[in-house]
Amino acid sequence: MNRWSSVHARVHQTLRQRQLLPKGDRLLLAVSGGQDSLCLAQLLLDLQPKWGWILGVAHCDHGWREDSRANAEYVETLTKRWQMPFYLQAASHQALKNEAQARQWRYEALKAIADEHEYCTIVTGHTQSDLAETFLFHAIRGTGADGLQAIAWERFLEGGIRLVRPLLGVSRWETEAFCHQADIEVWEDATNRDLKYSRNRIRQELLPYLQTHFNSSVEQHLARTAELLRADVEFLQAEAQGLLESSIYQTDEKVKFSGEKGRTVEAVRLNRRILSAASLGIQRRAMRQLLQQLLPSAPTFDHVEKLTHLINAPNQARTDPFPGGAIARVEGHWIVIEN
Repeated sequence: MNRWSSVHARVHQTLRQRQLLPKGDRLLLAVSGGQDSLCLAQLLLDLQPKWGWILGVAHCDHGWREDSRANAEYVETLTKRWQMPFYLQAASHQALKNEAQARQWRYEALKAIADEHEYCTIVTGHTQSDLAETFLFHAIRGTGADGLQAIAWERFLEGGIRLVRPLLGVSRWETEAFCHQADIEVWEDATNRDLKYSRNRIRQELLPYLQTHFNSSVEQHLARTAELLRADVEFLQAEAQGLLESSIYQTDEKVKFSGEKGRTVEAVRLNRRILSAASLGIQRRAMRQLLQQLLPSAPTFDHVEKLTHLINAPNQARTDPFPGGAIARVEGHWIVIEN
């Protein structure tokens, strides 16, 4: 290693304290060519002798920009200089119509690369600035605590592959300074300046306004609030899961119903006496957890509310059909959900 900065020291300490990236782990780095992902790649390359990781680089080409192919080639050139394996996944422009679809495709592409080449962990360059922007993005849309702490240090993707974000304690201005000091040329993505995207308006207009007129350290404070909420959400989720497990009864006669995507589940019965003893917040979380298992798509607030309402509803009360056709009704001390 030919440099050791305060960012190196902080990330190294974070990895030790949070045990995010175990020694000898096979890490697939998601590198776009922007300052955050290049900072991530150089940091982990510099720290590699201390940790013994096996590193590889993946680049996802969305095909949205005229220079996207040149962008991919630039990342590949850097990867060769770093002497790491390089994996490219490209999508057709027609396949990705908005940010949400692009994000979903990107994670699916990274997971496919990790599966094929036996990487157990995907690492991304999300920063403290991303955490603050996401907090504001979800707050403006009216989300609950779950959305406000949506970016976590680590989570598991389908299939058991870990997704880790070791730079959540590092701001975007720090990654910019790091790349400048390390003489790393950053590929500028013009779409990051396009104000038709909500996140860009938050980044370029809202956060600077808050920093200037309210609190110069707003990013750090929002990130700290998200961290506190994360611990609260984990506790509430565990309480809700315990309530659901204690109240649910699966019939011996396994009645089946299928959702729009062909998902087949068993009809279930919920004990209303057990559910009614819990607070409304825990009831809602328990009903959301159940609907996430039963419905073919993510449950909405209205879906959760109409199922929660049955906990104290009169006998024979029922809901209209949920997505996929399931209906919930009251039978004495039970809520029965079936087709």
